[in-house]
Amino acid sequence: MMTLENIRADLKDVRYYYARKEIFDSAIGGLGLNDVVKKVEKYNLAVQSAPPRLYELYIFLYIKNYTQEALANKLGYEPEHIRRLNKKLLLFLQTKIED
Repeated sequence: MMTLENIRADLKDVRYYYARKEIFDSAIGGLGLNDVVKKVEKYNLAVQSAPPRLYELYIFLYIKNYTQEALANKLGYEPEHIRRLNKKLLLFLQTKIED
């Protein structure tokens, strides 16, 4: 089972990929796929079976690159609520992702 620390590190890579997706996509023809693309596919597949709130959270935090505070403001939640949801997302992913 992956540790929460490893999942957090992977999600930072997922966020980085989506923040610079055009660059990664434009390099595929010449360089081939970077390993981060495989990681993104793995996490996207895992989150497909998440409860709707966690699925939405994944989209906002890791695909749309919102900070937890910015997302809390957007959705009208307290930042602590977003932190709790993110912890639930990490625990959910821990049950779905294998090393």
